[in-house]
Amino acid sequence: MNVTELRPGNYFIDEGNLYQVLDILLNKTAMRKMVAKVKAKNMRTGAITELARNSGYDVEKAMLEKKKMAYLYDSGDFLVFMDNNTYEQIEIEKKKLEWELNFLTENLEIDILFYEDEILGITLPSSVALKIVDCEPAVRGDTVNKAMKNATLETGYRLRVPLFIDNGETISVRTDNGEYDGRA
Repeated sequence: MNVTELRPGNYFIDEGNLYQVLDILLNKTAMRKMVAKVKAKNMRTGAITELARNSGYDVEKAMLEKKKMAYLYDSGDFLVFMDNNTYEQIEIEKKKLEWELNFLTENLEIDILFYEDEILGITLPSSVALKIVDCEPAVRGDTVNKAMKNATLETGYRLRVPLFIDNGETISVRTDNGEYDGRA
């Protein structure tokens, strides 16, 4: 397909690299051909790059597959996931999922992204319910701004929560930025 036909969210292969389009800007001046400036994420390395290509440049469109799987357990260097329909299990290196590890609990349903037989990563739900295992006591009178205190979740992740949240409560946490989202 032509590079000018790409839209945000599309996947394509260019020079052997697999990319996801984050943004595209088409620039046409009177004196030169149209130039497509593509802000893209390399799906294998996670690096975000800006590619500039002329309008006649072709890229190969890539079709990725999402598969619903459940997180089972941590086996040391790998995380184990299972397809609930076929009971097929796969392992993904722990170092590939450092951020996602903060929100994974047993039996959490997630989407795993595949390109052919290659596992590219996982997609978490927008928010997850996690239990607080350690929480600072509320300090009375500390309400000048939005009063928050430190808390540790069952996965070991630390975040700031409102003063009215106590140990043992289950809260909703956003997976994109790791912030408190409300009571679960």
